[in-house]
Amino acid sequence: MADTESLRQVAHSRAPFSTWFGIVLLFALFGVIVLAVIGPAPRRSDYEETRAKKRIDDLKTLHEEAEKALNTYGWVDKNKGVARIPISRAMELTVAELAKKKPTPGGPIAAPEPQGPAASASPAPAGSLQPAAPPSGPAPPSPSPTAQSRSAASAPPSPAKTP
Repeated sequence: MADTESLRQVAHSRAPFSTWFGIVLLFALFGVIVLAVIGPAPRRSDYEETRAKKRIDDLKTLHEEAEKALNTYGWVDKNKGVARIPISRAMELTVAELAKKKPTPGGPIAAPEPQGPAASASPAPAGSLQPAAPPSGPAPPSPSPTAQSRSAASAPPSPAKTP
């Protein structure tokens, strides 16, 4: 029985070792695959410097082309007869052309139309912020309350009408 028990202990002790060995082997395999996919890192440290120099050279070329286009004569479309002139000459021509023209106002300013009786006949909508239009025609001045009481006392009573 001692033999069977010792064999079981050996079998149990080998299982964790083989499990750990398999896990380490899988990690190593994963590392090799990642290294193959990504590739080795560039060994030169001037990689970014060379890219920056190329971008600076491209920018200088672009500025030179723009400067040439702005300051020289040339054809834009020779078949249609469209030419390019230097920008300084274009500004001179534009200033001379505008100096010949007399300044005019941007547009006539219309006076507001007076509101007539048609506009005051329709009341303002319920939700509008505009006050209701005053009645058309001049309104007679209203007498003061004391004047109304005096005139009522001096006036004779009117006869009652019977139907």
